[in-house]
Amino acid sequence: MSIQDKVISIIAEQAVLEPSDVTLDSTLEDLGIDSLGLVESIFAIEEEFDISIPFNANEPSESDFDISNVAAIIAGIEKLVAEKG
Repeated sequence: MSIQDKVISIIAEQAVLEPSDVTLDSTLEDLGIDSLGLVESIFAIEEEFDISIPFNANEPSESDFDISNVAAIIAGIEKLVAEKG
């Protein structure tokens, strides 16, 4: 399973949707994921890939991690996984 598929699966689980309902253009807001769901998604993604995401839940706008849409989240995770490599 690719990074993209795993991330979409985790996000879909948080949103209580089917992975097929999650598109790369979807924003977390579109999917009905609130700030708590976002934090839970990030924890699940960190655990899945054994990475640390530079995200401050208290100051999301201050984070270096782009959560504007699903594609941006996947790109950020791919970068972190590659750096870890």
